[in-house]
Amino acid sequence: MSIPASVVSSIEQKTGERVRSQQPVGGGSINAAARITCGDQPYFLKWNRADLADMFETEAKGLDLLREASSAFKIPEVAGSGVSDQHSWLLLEWLEPQTTRDRDFAGFGQHLAMMHKKTSESYGLDHNNYIGRLPQSNTFHDSWVDFFINERISPQLKNAVDSGKLSSGLHQNAERLFGRLSELLTNEPASILHGDLWSGNFLSTGNKIALIDPAVYYGNREIELAFTQLFGGFSGSFYNSYFETWPVESGFEQRASIYNLYPLLVHVNLFGGGYCARVESVLSRY
Repeated sequence: MSIPASVVSSIEQKTGERVRSQQPVGGGSINAAARITCGDQPYFLKWNRADLADMFETEAKGLDLLREASSAFKIPEVAGSGVSDQHSWLLLEWLEPQTTRDRDFAGFGQHLAMMHKKTSESYGLDHNNYIGRLPQSNTFHDSWVDFFINERISPQLKNAVDSGKLSSGLHQNAERLFGRLSELLTNEPASILHGDLWSGNFLSTGNKIALIDPAVYYGNREIELAFTQLFGGFSGSFYNSYFETWPVESGFEQRASIYNLYPLLVHVNLFGGGYCARVESVLSRY
């Protein structure tokens, strides 16, 4: 897919350089993306409909928050964003990917644990953002359980039931689970989280791990660790290093299935299919 002419024109105005080349970049299911060269400078560009401009604006904010939270990770610089005719766009520093080695994963785990030690008094964020293309509410709560119920599980479950992807009877299972969360979940500080940390949202580049496509908020760090396990998990070196730097309480593997209700519900609402059965399986235990 070629870049819309209006987007090319806006980027050239922003950078002061002509777009000399463009090459499609795959791997995403939400936006169109390309590697472009302006003058001699390579960039990563993604674009979508004009009405999704807020999605790119909050992504840029999330990248800035991660950059402020940790100097150990490489966070791409934002070169610009905007709306051009019928399209919105986000222009980022190009990061050249490298093979991730086992020792990179070990550093990744340690650096993530250190980043998680940046905390807030409350769970949430001062603005809402997106996970994928779905709105993500970040209203502050003093209680992690209240935040997890009201800002994470309930909105996604309602969306899935209202759209017919899941049975309305699951509300009863969810309510039973909600009534037990205070005893099932641990009390952890409100850590800054990437928010969408799976294998597609990090890469090795220039001897650092880069974090991309964030859905940032302050939450219980265990939800982030659970998410890393959902689609195959990371290297064992990652987890060993993380837990050596900042251990979690016993029983984490049981809590992980509860936390992964959130990304599973997100995938139900985005893609449907087999994710529905996985949500039903978790909720049927309660």
